[in-house]
Amino acid sequence: MDALGVYVADAVIGIDTLWGGDVMCPSGVGRFIADSWFSDEPLPAAYTHATAERLRKLGGVAAKDDNRAAAKEYIAAIKVRDAIAGVADAAKNISGTRGSYFAGLATCLDAMWALAMEVIGEGPEFAYEKAVLASTARAPEPSQPIAKRERVRELLSKAGYNSTGDSLLSAVDAWRAERVIPMASVKSLGQAVIAHFDNLSARNLVPYLPAELAKVPRANINFMPIKDAWFSGSMNYIGRARNADGSPQYEASYEINASLKITYPEFEQLVSHEVVPGHVTTFAYLQNLYVRGLAGFEASVLTMNTRAATLFEGIANNAILMAYGVTEVEQLPDEDLQVGVLLALLQDDAKNQSSYLTWGERQAQADVARCLRADFLVTEERADKLSGAWGRHPLLGRMYLPAYRAGTDRVAELRRKHAPEKILPGLFGCNGLVDIQTIDEVLKG
Repeated sequence: MDALGVYVADAVIGIDTLWGGDVMCPSGVGRFIADSWFSDEPLPAAYTHATAERLRKLGGVAAKDDNRAAAKEYIAAIKVRDAIAGVADAAKNISGTRGSYFAGLATCLDAMWALAMEVIGEGPEFAYEKAVLASTARAPEPSQPIAKRERVRELLSKAGYNSTGDSLLSAVDAWRAERVIPMASVKSLGQAVIAHFDNLSARNLVPYLPAELAKVPRANINFMPIKDAWFSGSMNYIGRARNADGSPQYEASYEINASLKITYPEFEQLVSHEVVPGHVTTFAYLQNLYVRGLAGFEASVLTMNTRAATLFEGIANNAILMAYGVTEVEQLPDEDLQVGVLLALLQDDAKNQSSYLTWGERQAQADVARCLRADFLVTEERADKLSGAWGRHPLLGRMYLPAYRAGTDRVAELRRKHAPEKILPGLFGCNGLVDIQTIDEVLKG
């Protein structure tokens, strides 16, 4: 690993540790900021130092007030801020898209550092606008759900549900109740849906990518229901298993909350988002590019709350459209599936709205939850989590929840503007690792 790689490793793992993450944990229960570590490089001092282990066990800066002492010990031992500055300085001397990528990464890491300092009382409150700009490269703004909501109304009315006036939410609840899948069957059902979307991806994605990527497993994943998780689901890209010849197996897991109630059409959207051609496919392609020397070390330690993560969420939310080779929801072959996709997109609009109302307008959780339920048609469980555990989290609420909508809108716009042979290689890193802002650089010309 070169000097820049050391800076990236210490900066990313340092921020991850401050917030209680453990990139080596195979479960989403233990992971947080750092999404992957599949380079076979030794873990940095930011991970291995004794103060790091203690802080991880305590849950990081946001877990409880008495973790402040452990956080300060860690900061004294590991110069996280210096590592972030090292990434920023290196960006100035690297031309092209890669230099711009590092500049954006440093901006996001610096924001996460400032938020951590705010939590432990070592810095002022970090402005909401700066947090959203850091991770999405755009200013915060409220979501606009009306068009999607009215299309759901139209489709449900066509399917025989009474969705006039204030009855829309009741109609959506009824539609969902009739299509809920049994969690006991989620593993076998997941395998069937994964196979379906892998076949679609082979037809509508793979032909537009370099031939070498055709052999990369796009969906080596295991679905695992877990009980009492604070999240509805967690995709954990591992990428550390190797074949006899040393090549990666590109393995991942998806943990789904056993108490989650989800319809089959929404589950289809979930699989395309989390697995193929969404997150798992994205990470597997980047791992392959890294192994072949076509992407730098930074591609092996991918990070939440960054502009790259915003792009990845945009890819994932457009993945079902990519799989079918279309650009609009109304072009999907089944109207039931269209409803499921629209409800999933409304949920991600609700994530942005929760962030905006909670941090931009300082609304109470109960008021935010009511808005999410009524205006974005989310379930009561989702309204509670998005307005509470997610929305009010000092980091996720300000930097990650806005990423879904920002990424989705931008990727959809780019797919409408550019032919698949141009946009798809760009999105999946074939022209270099990009984020929600630097993707424009590789599409020029």
